[in-house]
Amino acid sequence: MKWTLSGGCAPDDIADNGNRFLIGNGYLGVRGTLEEHTKAELAAVNLAGIYDRVGGGWREPLNAPNPFYTCLREGEVPLAVPKTAPLSHSQCLDFRSGVLRRQTQWKRGGAWICISAERFASLADPHVLCMRYTVVSDSALTLTLAAGIDGDVWDIHGPHYGSVRQEAHGDTLLCTAQVHDGGAAVAVARKSFLSSPEETIAAGASALSEGFALSLRPGVPCRLTSLCAVYTSKDAPDPAASAAQALLPLMETDYDALLDRSRAAWEAVWETSAVKIDGDEEAERAVNYSVYQLNCIAPRRGGALSIPARGLSGQTYKGAVFWDSEMFLLDYFLATQPAIARSLIRYRIETLPGALEKAASYGYEGAFYAWESQEGGFDACSDYNVTDVFTGRPVRTYFRDKQVHISAAVVWALMRYLDVTGDVSILAEGGARVALECARFYRSRLVLPLNRGRYELHDVIGPDEYHERVNNNAYTNRMAKFTFESALYAASLLRERAPAAYAALDREMDIASLAEQIRDALSRLYVPQPGENGLVEQFDGYFALEDAVPDAVRARLRDPREYWGGGTGAASDTQVIKQADVVAMLELFHGEYDEETLRRNWRYYEPRTEHGSSLSACMYALLACRFGEPDLAYPFFMKSAGADIVGGGKQWAGLVYIGGTHPAAAGGAWKTLAQGFGGLTFGEEGPALSPQLPSRWKGFSFRFVYRGALYRAVITREGGRLERIKEMEGKENA
Repeated sequence: MKWTLSGGCAPDDIADNGNRFLIGNGYLGVRGTLEEHTKAELAAVNLAGIYDRVGGGWREPLNAPNPFYTCLREGEVPLAVPKTAPLSHSQCLDFRSGVLRRQTQWKRGGAWICISAERFASLADPHVLCMRYTVVSDSALTLTLAAGIDGDVWDIHGPHYGSVRQEAHGDTLLCTAQVHDGGAAVAVARKSFLSSPEETIAAGASALSEGFALSLRPGVPCRLTSLCAVYTSKDAPDPAASAAQALLPLMETDYDALLDRSRAAWEAVWETSAVKIDGDEEAERAVNYSVYQLNCIAPRRGGALSIPARGLSGQTYKGAVFWDSEMFLLDYFLATQPAIARSLIRYRIETLPGALEKAASYGYEGAFYAWESQEGGFDACSDYNVTDVFTGRPVRTYFRDKQVHISAAVVWALMRYLDVTGDVSILAEGGARVALECARFYRSRLVLPLNRGRYELHDVIGPDEYHERVNNNAYTNRMAKFTFESALYAASLLRERAPAAYAALDREMDIASLAEQIRDALSRLYVPQPGENGLVEQFDGYFALEDAVPDAVRARLRDPREYWGGGTGAASDTQVIKQADVVAMLELFHGEYDEETLRRNWRYYEPRTEHGSSLSACMYALLACRFGEPDLAYPFFMKSAGADIVGGGKQWAGLVYIGGTHPAAAGGAWKTLAQGFGGLTFGEEGPALSPQLPSRWKGFSFRFVYRGALYRAVITREGGRLERIKEMEGKENA
């Protein structure tokens, strides 16, 4: 298999290429634009976990000044794609090593000029970025080269920086950007070295860039090596000093040695994560590329960090953490790098105060987690997330206040973490309280219709966002039941394993009294069940809606940008749904249903699903495996695995960029491979396999970590086997 992804740079491909060729290390993500690109081409260095808001705009993460800006000129003509048409151009991402390369050729006045460049975000040091940029010509000529830090940053809802100060300290460039009102600061340092023939003359540095006059000899390459460092005020009280200081040891290290260190860090990732598929190279490459994307955005510094819905590919969706992290990303990290999974759980524990505050603001008890979570659990979700394309007016949406299944997703992740790692200490660190507070929230939200004698959940939005404010959404009700069950289990386990922590929490919450209330809620909560036809109704009254399919709804649109949901959306009075909803519930709890029920619901809901979210396809793929039809699952698996390779999804909403990478699809692809086709489960006796092999595959293998040991799962036509490879060292792999 080739561990590379290649492409050109046609104007229409630039936005997609920024996502497709992303490099990152969890601290930052660098869009795969070219060195000469600016904010006009959506060049960006997106930072994890640091946000700002300008006026009434949406609060979003910060983009750092771009330290890779490098532009070659012939006189006044910039040799820049696509402004000056090249003779040839190619980009290539080596996703085994996290290295992005480009090669571009021009023909100018009879002279042939070629640029080649490679760059990487070090996985060994999250603050370090490196680049090597080479120019060669077949003729003797003089060109100019500008290499600087571009402080004119692309923002969606900015500008976020009130001041940008650029300065030169000898041959080191330093750019410090400060948000408005003296808030957060970001600093970038760049040091460049020129390796060239004697005739090449360095023109010196200015506050904006280093300028070089290149006197090229035929066929003799001129190489510029740049070492860069990025720090923010979340990392150090003086990020500028830290960035400049970070360059000092780098200057004593060869570029190739820095690259080797980063490659070694990537190889450690692939030791637990590489996938091999016999008989389908396209699928093998797609799923390994998905794993690469997940590792570009994984929080590796410990503590309490999570992953935004668009990763680190830009400011789309405000850089906020959604339920994607718990329901689609967690399982990959649990099985390969448990320390990262722990960071995701710790993030929700530390943002519990924000969830308690949100619940109280709506008049509820317990923890109602943010739908779009930023620092401290702040909910960045607006009450007006959609604009009417005909009137230009904002439309009231209810994602923030009615998608209550987010709290259950947090508890689901906590319990998955416990099941797979056996790390009960997470309960004493706040996990048990999270489960109990989420259960308290759902209990406070129950209604008791007098004519039914059962608890129900009204006025919610399930995963299908096209139908708002519905009653008894099957997914939401079942997840609430799971939360009640999990809260009781977590409290019991805490009491058994950490009695002192239990006693302290009991003094604060009166666990016995709360547990009695939870048991009452659990015993009387209504969860929709299959009817006589074997179908689970998505919510009360769903089957009475117009029975339509997505193409029929699409044909009714007067503007392709129309929002399908809400009170007046084209799909809201039909059975057309945005994404897996009942199917998601059946996948999560498939052991409670027979195969025929799973099959009937799949075949009913799939033709009515628009798959308007990248989260949808993997749930259909997984459920198809549960009822024994892996070939039915295969195209949905490939849709998830290829989401960022194929590109072409929605990039713009009016004048607002909404593109970016799709981490949930990447995580869903891994889940489908390991848990669907591989049938990987973790039970009381350890890991086990129950394979469902697509007909085009001869076999496949993947690795995973379980309770401190590295395993290899090998699946062939004859069945599956597990091989214990070695014991893993360090707490992070326990």
